[in-house]
Amino acid sequence: MANGEGRDQALTRFVVPALFGASLLVVWEGITRGLGVPGVILPAPSAIWETFQANTETLWKDFVQTFVKGALRGYVIGAMAAFLVALLVDRSDFLRRGLLPVGNFMAALPIVGIAPILVMWFGFDWQSKAAVVVVMVFFPILVNTVEGLRATDRMQRDLMTTYAANYWQSLLKLRLPAAMPFVFNGLKISTTLALIGAIVAEFFGSPIQGMGFRISTEVGRLALDMVWAEILVAAIAGSAFYGFVALVESIVTFWHPSQRRRR
Repeated sequence: MANGEGRDQALTRFVVPALFGASLLVVWEGITRGLGVPGVILPAPSAIWETFQANTETLWKDFVQTFVKGALRGYVIGAMAAFLVALLVDRSDFLRRGLLPVGNFMAALPIVGIAPILVMWFGFDWQSKAAVVVVMVFFPILVNTVEGLRATDRMQRDLMTTYAANYWQSLLKLRLPAAMPFVFNGLKISTTLALIGAIVAEFFGSPIQGMGFRISTEVGRLALDMVWAEILVAAIAGSAFYGFVALVESIVTFWHPSQRRRR
């Protein structure tokens, strides 16, 4: 099925990963049960699912605190700021030459060094987690957007000049549509960075809820089943977030060859 004629069909793309994932869970369950692996080392998937079902209210509150308040708000703020700055950089060679190298430097900074500083600046609630997310997603989106705005070739730009188009007309009708695949590439990369940043930031101070807070607390209690339940929530949230952005991309950039190949 994976190598047959239907490998590019939507059903095939869903079934093959689902079967592979189910096989991994069966092997995981068999190893932990068959070898008697202690739960404090590696709990079985069935034990993780039981903990997940028994703590849905706590897991939901942690999800809202970390993902909705911290990761999602920081993601939106960072994406909007990056897009606006990208337009300024596109108009200024000075900013392009000066800001982009700084962006590459900032993107290389370790989150474990940035997070405690921002927590001290913005407090222990969601605002500091959103600030960490803004720092993490800003530069990937900025760099991809700037590169996308420069993706058109000279012939296309000359054609717009022939039509007497000004900068904003050329931007809206030619350069911005051409930049959309690059923009969504940065947005998709940043979906995982946003959730990771919010979770790690909670290790350095948070209210008595949140995925990062719960993970650090339950690890200290050796409650690994609860830790894995939080990881399950994070995996579901991150996958759904990425899938949503990819869906929006397929609608906006339906004309791009990469989208036509997926159909």
